[in-house]
Amino acid sequence: MTIIPHLALTHKHFLLLILVALQALPPSVVAAAIALSPCRTSCGAIAIKYPFGVDDGCGAPQFRRMLNCNATDLFFVSPSGNYKVQSIDYDKQKVVVYDPAMSTCSILQPHHDFVLTDIQSAIIPPSSDTVFALLNCSIDSPVLNHYKNLCFNFSDHSCDELYTACNAFRVFHFLTNSSPPCCFTGYDTVKFMSMNILDCTHYTTVLNTDGLRGIGPLDWVYGIKLSYTIPDTGCGRCTQSGGVCGFDTETEGMLCLCSPSSNSTRQCGENLRINTSHTLKL
Repeated sequence: MTIIPHLALTHKHFLLLILVALQALPPSVVAAAIALSPCRTSCGAIAIKYPFGVDDGCGAPQFRRMLNCNATDLFFVSPSGNYKVQSIDYDKQKVVVYDPAMSTCSILQPHHDFVLTDIQSAIIPPSSDTVFALLNCSIDSPVLNHYKNLCFNFSDHSCDELYTACNAFRVFHFLTNSSPPCCFTGYDTVKFMSMNILDCTHYTTVLNTDGLRGIGPLDWVYGIKLSYTIPDTGCGRCTQSGGVCGFDTETEGMLCLCSPSSNSTRQCGENLRINTSHTLKL
């Protein structure tokens, strides 16, 4: 009598057998059979689309690890901290973030620097209609002396408005019985000079400044609007084939992610391969 050995298939072996079977099928059949997206498409109420990704290997490699998603909220990650993402406008290529540690018209908080990496400064800097208001500056501040050309009034607003209209900033007026110097400036100023160098004790940021003429500080929108550019990697061809644009986590070369276990270099259904090292966790 022939005795057939007992085959104990583990979960890992079972998945490997499936992968071997899938490799024998035409790519179009595999793409249709495995339609699950390998990348999360939202974080809370905010949609996650290219060039962003919250899972490593998703989106464009230039934006790798810039966004972090916890249970309910999305954050923009920079060297100076995590900034809660309020919204992403994919048509206008704008991201609005808010710093919970920043001073506003209603709350005064210890200052800290807003810092981006060199890559972030190049591909997702604050937009031109985001103004940094440097408050309670020393008379020796560089922006009031050698670099005073960096300060400007936006939409006919002045520093005095902040000191008189905002409860949080009135303390500076009370301490000196006057309005201490301040400066409305752009991101490039704080990019190259820290708050200590600027010799200003606090800052706040206001967005959509082009539309604030005649509107007082109590009704300004406080936050930072980031303006990003999308790298031209041929992502459209991938999405039209039903895939999700991503990249190899080791080489950062572009991949068209067709399922949790397969990807292609350009589009789904072409050059499709089973990937057991990066996208499938056994």
